[in-house]
Amino acid sequence: MAVLTTDQKMVLDMVRAVSREVLWELAPEYDRTGQYPWPQLKQLAQLGLLGMTTPEAWGGAGLDSVTWALAMEEIAAADPSVAVIVSVTSGLPQYMLNRFGSEAQKKKYLVPLAKGEWIGAFCLTEPHAGSDPASLKLSAQKVPRGWELNGLKSWVTSGGQAQLYVVMARGEAGISSFIVEKDTPGLSFGPPEEKMGLHAAHTCELRFEGVFVPEENLLGQEGRGLAQALAGLDSGRIGIAAQAVGMARAAFEIAKAYADERTQFGQKIRDFQGIGFKLAEMHTRIAAARALVLEAAAKKDRGERYTLEASTAKLFASEVAVGVTREAVQVLGGYGYHREYRVERYYRDAKITEIYEGTSEIQKLVIARELYR
Repeated sequence: MAVLTTDQKMVLDMVRAVSREVLWELAPEYDRTGQYPWPQLKQLAQLGLLGMTTPEAWGGAGLDSVTWALAMEEIAAADPSVAVIVSVTSGLPQYMLNRFGSEAQKKKYLVPLAKGEWIGAFCLTEPHAGSDPASLKLSAQKVPRGWELNGLKSWVTSGGQAQLYVVMARGEAGISSFIVEKDTPGLSFGPPEEKMGLHAAHTCELRFEGVFVPEENLLGQEGRGLAQALAGLDSGRIGIAAQAVGMARAAFEIAKAYADERTQFGQKIRDFQGIGFKLAEMHTRIAAARALVLEAAAKKDRGERYTLEASTAKLFASEVAVGVTREAVQVLGGYGYHREYRVERYYRDAKITEIYEGTSEIQKLVIARELYR
């Protein structure tokens, strides 16, 4: 792990302790019921963990991206569902508002998001526009004093729960970003999707039927919405990669402890080469994935272009998460298939890291393109 400053160590120790005390014990129950984790989010908000990288002037903690990435790893190790909610609200809406928003927008929307009084959502994907966001069809028709939105958005994390939605829609000038509040007339929400994992992180479809957006809720420059969204995704991919590392690490730690306790054929199973080599490779891959995440975060902190590093970290870390959690189930054998031991949940939760905020295939396209810039 990178050498941390005293302040970074202090923040990380606090996040680790809170994650264990507030998230770890309740995570299996929330996975079982699918209840949105408002109580946990409110406790994290009280500690400033829902606006970690937002400047203090706008209600955030003003932390650097390296600290944020390490904090996301800790949160994901305790509860991946909470981690993705935190990652999305801070890594996408808050990032975009801070970078592209007006002073008035920051005061009205960024402050409550950073303080954790509100949760933010990011609305780019549509039923027929996933990996190809430029083909989105949600319309933004110009009307007196604003725009009218009509269409659908899908796979929106915290949909129906978040109070604020950053929405990309197509108008005469191209794709633009709009700020939409939850109680805006004409905005409705489908039921939470029944997913393989991340059960407590609600994901649903949004329906826009004559949703009026006032002129002051245009985010940034008209027609620049897709570029803004892609910039947000660069930031968000660091968070997803950090989550993947957290899931992998948690599953590895369970498998490592089990291998030290379980005895077969008169010896601990960690002493069998078949298990010992698995653990060695798991450890190595987690360490490599974390290094890539921190490299991307550090480059972001330096104000340099980090698209290549973010996609590289996201591609590799997500593959590590799926592979390590799968092997953790194998190390535990039959117990690994049992919910009591948690590794099956990490296995289910890990798979989505290869899909959302850009599939692994899309990351390879981004990486290949960036190599020749």
